[in-house]
Amino acid sequence: MAEVLVLVEAADGELKKTTAEMLTAARAIGEPAAVVIGAAGSADALSGALSEAGAEKIYVAEGEEVDGFSVAPKAEVLAQLVNEKSPAAVLLASSQEGKEVAGRLALKTGNGLLTDAVDIDGDGTATQSIFAGSMTVKSKVKTPVAIITVRPNSISAQPQAGAGAREDVQVQLSDAARQSAILDRIEESTGSRPELTEANIVVSGGRGVASEENFKVIEAFADSMKGAVGASRAAVDSGFYPHQFQVGQTGKTVSPQLYVACGISGAIQHRAGMQTAKTIVAVNKDPEAPIFELADFGVVGDLFNVVPQATEEVNKRR
Repeated sequence: MAEVLVLVEAADGELKKTTAEMLTAARAIGEPAAVVIGAAGSADALSGALSEAGAEKIYVAEGEEVDGFSVAPKAEVLAQLVNEKSPAAVLLASSQEGKEVAGRLALKTGNGLLTDAVDIDGDGTATQSIFAGSMTVKSKVKTPVAIITVRPNSISAQPQAGAGAREDVQVQLSDAARQSAILDRIEESTGSRPELTEANIVVSGGRGVASEENFKVIEAFADSMKGAVGASRAAVDSGFYPHQFQVGQTGKTVSPQLYVACGISGAIQHRAGMQTAKTIVAVNKDPEAPIFELADFGVVGDLFNVVPQATEEVNKRR
């Protein structure tokens, strides 16, 4: 059975949920093989969790040689593994960095690339969300290796213990891969809230929230359900909430179990980033708002009346 390489996503020495989801998807195609690329010692902290999630092999490329530069080294390490191992596919998270690495890898290896997959069949056929999320299609590459970016939260992780056999990779970077060095790293904390793209529950506010101060209403509702906070482009452009929390075509793509849109009209730019959520709830005082066309449940009303009551009821049941 051919291997399926999975580029590992981790933070603070802990495996991100999207990695377990990709390892589950990989199992349907072939033998899951995790690829850890990072600072020295990264794999030691992750190997146990990777084995539990289903990794049969763990390829490790560590050290300043790969950790001290931008995305180019990751693409070169993966290209090296593709040439040596001839995998059936390479799976990466459908994040900004994941898509850039995938694009570079496709160019380096001459293989086909599919992005924003929400499911993958055993023959490598990917179900994709395309055209800003307005259509769903099934696609399959014609090249020997399929390079696929997988949207977080779209595939349910089903851990199945793997052997987790470690194999160190001798890194040989080109001069081109060393052109963009990383000078500093600043981790932006979300406090006790889950990371936006990893969260099972996301509560987002839009222009209707009206001010930065009023976003406390959105935060309180999200905190009552242990969810993440998001914002529409209109809200972040107005200075109501930081840009790193923007959900949409030019922001982050989320696919939680529950998405609550508060004071968001539902422009296509925003819908592109959240419409694959399993359940969508909209709160808007405009009954003609486009978001209601997408919502599973809608509440026509002032969010400043509706959301605090919802927060209170959730807190009563905790």
